[in-house]
Amino acid sequence: MSGISIIPFGETEKGEKTALYKITNRSGASVTVCSFGGSIVSLKVPDREGRMTDVVLGYDHLTEYEQGKAFFGALIGRCANRIAQGRIKIGGKEYQLARNNGPNHLHGGPGGFARRVWEVQAEDGSLHLHLTSADMEEQYPGKLDVDVEYAFDDENRLSITYRAVSDRDTLCNLTNHVYFNLAGHDSGSVMNQRVQIHANDYLPVDETLIPTGEICPVTGTPFDFRVPKAIGRDIEAKDDQLERGAGYDHNYVLNHQKSEKMWDAASAYSDETGIGLRCRTTQPGVQFYTGNHVLAQKGKNGADYAGRQGFCLETQAFPDAVNHSNFPDILLKANEVYDQETVYEFCVGEPF
Repeated sequence: MSGISIIPFGETEKGEKTALYKITNRSGASVTVCSFGGSIVSLKVPDREGRMTDVVLGYDHLTEYEQGKAFFGALIGRCANRIAQGRIKIGGKEYQLARNNGPNHLHGGPGGFARRVWEVQAEDGSLHLHLTSADMEEQYPGKLDVDVEYAFDDENRLSITYRAVSDRDTLCNLTNHVYFNLAGHDSGSVMNQRVQIHANDYLPVDETLIPTGEICPVTGTPFDFRVPKAIGRDIEAKDDQLERGAGYDHNYVLNHQKSEKMWDAASAYSDETGIGLRCRTTQPGVQFYTGNHVLAQKGKNGADYAGRQGFCLETQAFPDAVNHSNFPDILLKANEVYDQETVYEFCVGEPF
């Protein structure tokens, strides 16, 4: 049986009150979520010795979440990832979104969901988060009501369920930007941790990290993670795609059958702690990001963070899908329900 505790976390620069919500399961494992950004602040699971290990990067203070640029653990919306030039067309009408990542739009804009205070209700081992995004907020059409549920069970499974409804046609592509380090958030580089990604294909990007529109096989490239390998094994290979991302920052096209309700996205393992991770989702893609652009900074408990000390498995629709007719559509029509789910399951031992 899970228990939930609530701790005040201070006020935002706008004077909004925030809190931390901690779900603890029967074994003592726990996940802590902040109402600011709906951010996963802490996720503690047992290692091979039974010691609780915090496997996600984060901060100790609200100010750091407000000012941080790495989106540690945050809910991302309306539209995850990048949109070329911030230009979109819906129903024949063009909209210009903020260009907050070089020439492109990123993660819903500077006032995206990662910067919002979510309403939170806690009950029976789960957290129910809600926010309303007004019509034309960040220049997206339609009033969008968003509900996200975090559930953490006694088998150390963290389930994230996303639902949204708009009163006008709009774009919707939600994800969570949690950074994992299975040796512990304060253990340094993740380059020796092994990852498997269940994808035969990936999306190459241009110099600004926008997909070119091609869907290319991973065979014979550094992007082949179909067999588990260390993250760092090929990351310095001479490859223009790796150079553009300064490492891995690419969307993988997940293998799945339409008859399946959920499918395997990725798995990961730390030899140091014996902690394994499996990721399953209803989404068509996963953005594998190796924290290449995380600046040197202080994290939780005085930990020293820098690039490549966490990796992200951001389950989502394809980046810039609105501008590529061959990608799965991210248009959410008026009054239709956006409904997606991702599960991160932790274990001791190799999950492959």
